[in-house]
Amino acid sequence: MNDSARMFEPADYRSDQEVRWCPGCGDYAVLRAVEKALAELRADPDRTVFVSGIGCAARFPHYLATYGFHGIHGRAPAIATGIKLAKPELDVWVVGGDGDMLAIGTNHLIHALRRDVDLVIMILNNEVYGLTKGQASPTTPLGTRTPSTPLGVVERPLSACALALAAGARFVARALDVQQKLLPELLVRARNHRGAALVEILQNCVIYADGAWSHLSDKTRAPETRIVVRHGEPLLFANGRKGLALARDRAGLAIVEVGPEGPDAAGVLRHDERDRTLAALLADLAPPMPVALGVLYADPAPQSFERALRAQEEQARAREGARDLDALVRRAPTWEVAA
Repeated sequence: MNDSARMFEPADYRSDQEVRWCPGCGDYAVLRAVEKALAELRADPDRTVFVSGIGCAARFPHYLATYGFHGIHGRAPAIATGIKLAKPELDVWVVGGDGDMLAIGTNHLIHALRRDVDLVIMILNNEVYGLTKGQASPTTPLGTRTPSTPLGVVERPLSACALALAAGARFVARALDVQQKLLPELLVRARNHRGAALVEILQNCVIYADGAWSHLSDKTRAPETRIVVRHGEPLLFANGRKGLALARDRAGLAIVEVGPEGPDAAGVLRHDERDRTLAALLADLAPPMPVALGVLYADPAPQSFERALRAQEEQARAREGARDLDALVRRAPTWEVAA
């Protein structure tokens, strides 16, 4: 049977390696969501690659029955870019934690996003360095006491989604690790997007930051603390009793009460995935405002980075005849430096 017609199950993507995360770690839930997404996509394991750096999340390539590359700290986006340029027919996924991707690897992440390389980039954000015993990461909230900040964090946390939008990313989404319906849905959409797609996954570290996202995952609190955004639908939360509208100064979003007349009468905005300004406002929402989950921004580019390079190469070959790329590079004057 052709793999494109084969029906895959999530279990088909599980490797024979023993999964070794701490009991209760949110990474287990993320792994299950990835398997679900791959099965829905009918992803060919022989054409799928997972690339990681260093950290708890970096073990992902070992646990999936696909190709994988376990790289070095912060360099996963750069390695993945090289793989995609060399083999553009492959589906390349990048996975890393907030320390790996938003600290030492921030520059590589930014350039992968601005170049719009056709990658799915997953950032598992647990607001702490888990592998190295709980030090503060770039996303650790103000005031948090950790081994590296015994008196409390004094620097503002970094927003992965806001950074991605500022870098020019054309697909930015966010979900909780426990959202086993929403998270696979976002991963499928990210994979089907042409160009760089970033998915921030709010993931629980049961050892060093347990409950960091409990205000969003607790079913009794979630209606008031989070808002799931969908294209074309009004920005409603609190079981439809509240919504988000433009603030009076039009410089941000404000919470409004929704009455019997409905959301439109209350001035509630409708989500537009192609509105980068709205996406930036949603990305910045933090308590006491509801945290935005779902696809914040999606605007497919006409051509991704690797396709543009391939097209450029083909044009050069057509102009130069059958000369190979090495000859094209070396056609300009060269010099030899004496020893």
